[in-house]
Amino acid sequence: MRDAVVTPDGDRMRWVEIPGGGGDSGTAGQGGRTVQPPPRVYVHGLGAGSPAYFAAAATHPLLAGPRSLLVDLLGFGLSDRPTTFDYRLESHADALATALRAAGATGAEVVAHSMGGTVAVHLAARHPELVSRLVLVDANLDPGTTPAPPGAGSSGIASFTEEEFLAGGWREVRDAVSPAWWATMRLAGLEALHRSAVHLVRGTTPSMRDLLLTLPIPRTYLHPTPDGPPAGTPGLRAAGVTVTAVPDCGHNIMLDNLPGFAAATAEALAAPGAP
Repeated sequence: MRDAVVTPDGDRMRWVEIPGGGGDSGTAGQGGRTVQPPPRVYVHGLGAGSPAYFAAAATHPLLAGPRSLLVDLLGFGLSDRPTTFDYRLESHADALATALRAAGATGAEVVAHSMGGTVAVHLAARHPELVSRLVLVDANLDPGTTPAPPGAGSSGIASFTEEEFLAGGWREVRDAVSPAWWATMRLAGLEALHRSAVHLVRGTTPSMRDLLLTLPIPRTYLHPTPDGPPAGTPGLRAAGVTVTAVPDCGHNIMLDNLPGFAAATAEALAAPGAP
């Protein structure tokens, strides 16, 4: 486990780091020198944690080799849970950028799930030197527009005021989500969970989708086959975003179908560099 201070108050973001495979994992560059692959950064979704969701994927034979950082966003998992942080998507991205710079992880291939994908889009837009490629795993691209009962995903969490959530609304969320999700969600700061959900539902200006469409890097969007193509697929493809369906899975693609996820992600990471 590694960490870096990411706020003026000294709050630390933490990640589990898997070292690269050494010289044998690189490719021969000019002059016969070994060129190491770019670092790979994995980012989790709302109420989750990257080691729990991505450890098996990062070590899968199709994906193992590069230096890999399984990062927990501020407020979640192993990272600190400050109550004064605003947990806006842009703030998450800036804190993540500070951690990646401290880790010397520039030009990274970022694989990010759900809310983490939204944060990754902002990371690439705000700190372009840190991101060379994006693989978004069923990420949120649009504000939440469908009302949800309390407890049902980000919209359900955001249906509470912060005061209601802290006073006990979180218990309704606990009782509504699956035991597997609660296993990581219970590690999150309550303010972090609520504020992140609110900003995810509210969206940003420019929108997450508009930012993604204009990024000048290779981008892939993975989605579960049973859900059908994501909204706005023609526009994504027209902008150079590769949209790939992964069978036999739900929203947690990397957990539901690890071989399918690894194959789709490996293909995305091996694609030509030009968008």
